[in-house]
Amino acid sequence: MAIHGPDILPARIHTLATAGGRIGLLGGSFNPAHTAHLHISLIALRRLRLDAVWWLVSPQNPLKPALGMATLERRLARAREVARHPKVEVSAIESALGTRYSVDTVSALQSRFPAARFVWIMGGDSLASFHRWRRWEQLFGMVPIAVVARPGFTIAALSSPAAIRFQSDRVRNETGLADMTAPAWMFLQERLDATSATAIRRSGAWE
Repeated sequence: MAIHGPDILPARIHTLATAGGRIGLLGGSFNPAHTAHLHISLIALRRLRLDAVWWLVSPQNPLKPALGMATLERRLARAREVARHPKVEVSAIESALGTRYSVDTVSALQSRFPAARFVWIMGGDSLASFHRWRRWEQLFGMVPIAVVARPGFTIAALSSPAAIRFQSDRVRNETGLADMTAPAWMFLQERLDATSATAIRRSGAWE
């Protein structure tokens, strides 16, 4: 699958994926990106022993209203300001791939980079509503998933339809997650960062 347009992957990232690197995928609107996104990424890098984390800045999250959504260009610029880590790569690759849903994005990336060992990363708040995602059960069966605790969502996440549906596939081997065959997921708890995009927008700091 050819990727064209303004978001060609940097050579170092393309090489890593082609060579079978262990890559975390953190998708979202990033409206705006904030310290908790970086906090989650650094936890995943360290505990899962990943080679990189890609932030997949969505052109438009299907579950969120377009009203109040900053332009993709502005969200990318903010994400790059926040990320500033040699192993965190900000990308609008979904726009280049022409995918709208996470399940289609993962499928396209796996097709393009068959040697890469991808791990889907998300916060506990996302797991709590994961059953609302398009073809969520299929996505669980495509890629290992790491869920990082978010303030106030641990109970909702671990009692969610997705957690219950795939309860028997929850694993504990953090460093081996990227090498596991899906479905396989784990819940990572550490010091929490309570920053949220919603709170930032309500404060008027992102208009």
